[in-house]
Amino acid sequence: MEQRQTQRIKTISEFHQLRGLPKPEHPLISIIDYNSIKKPMDSDEINWIFDFYQISVKRGIDGKFKYGQNEYDFDFDEGVLFFIAPNQVFNIAVDRNSKVKRSGWMLLIHPDFIWNTALAKNIKNYDFFDYSVNEALFLSEKEEKILQGIIENIRQEYHATIDQFSKQIIISHVEAILNYSERFYHRQFITREKVNHQILERLERILEDYFENEDLITKGLPSVQNIANELNISPKYLSSLLKVLTGQSTQQHIHDKLIEKAKEKLSTSTLSISEIAYQLGFEHSQSFSKLFKTKTHLSPLAFRQSFN
Repeated sequence: MEQRQTQRIKTISEFHQLRGLPKPEHPLISIIDYNSIKKPMDSDEINWIFDFYQISVKRGIDGKFKYGQNEYDFDFDEGVLFFIAPNQVFNIAVDRNSKVKRSGWMLLIHPDFIWNTALAKNIKNYDFFDYSVNEALFLSEKEEKILQGIIENIRQEYHATIDQFSKQIIISHVEAILNYSERFYHRQFITREKVNHQILERLERILEDYFENEDLITKGLPSVQNIANELNISPKYLSSLLKVLTGQSTQQHIHDKLIEKAKEKLSTSTLSISEIAYQLGFEHSQSFSKLFKTKTHLSPLAFRQSFN
């Protein structure tokens, strides 16, 4: 299989040139209408890496989006909000025969634009910059209008004469987009109940299978990263979803499943505490006993004695 070429776009000006767009008015920030982008014929064969942030709302997506090692099919008529951070690898293969009209906007922000500001320190705290594309945010019409209004404010400031206030005003608008997006993601966790509960059911099956076979002895407790990989979602998305659905993080969920299995073994078998700890993937029984007591307020031995 032929190795896919990887191309890094270092500047916003370089992106404009590659996509057949006029030179940006500012080298570190740009707003682009999605339907004005011209796509090079060979771009389907290229993995892209940007040295800047991209926030975009797109309609009329018809094709494939590859993010990391996972590939996803999309056919969207509704507005979808995407986030891409610097140094993330992705690939887009658009159906050239599609009759769907593309629309939307794209906001590009170079890290140098927000350098030495509060946003520069906080932007990595917004979980959705780590999300893979199957976690894209589907916008309601009302939500899309809210973001469109903020983009128009940025566009107006962007086209105005730059003065000492311009940068901070634009950054404030960008922060507003990010804060609204957090609200919208939380809404999506709730309103997409069926999809989210399917993820929860799959998580339960994965953990059940893991705790039923010998994986605990040979591999130890499953990591949050491993569980997220099996679900094809990012660790942060999984934990955020579980927080909304169950009030617990993924790690807490794994530990609860472990304690559930430990209680079962303590109450129905004659295995020693050390043997149970070993079967549950603990190298030292003291570590198992400490976790069990933290979760149940009883030592494993006291829990077992309560059944006698």
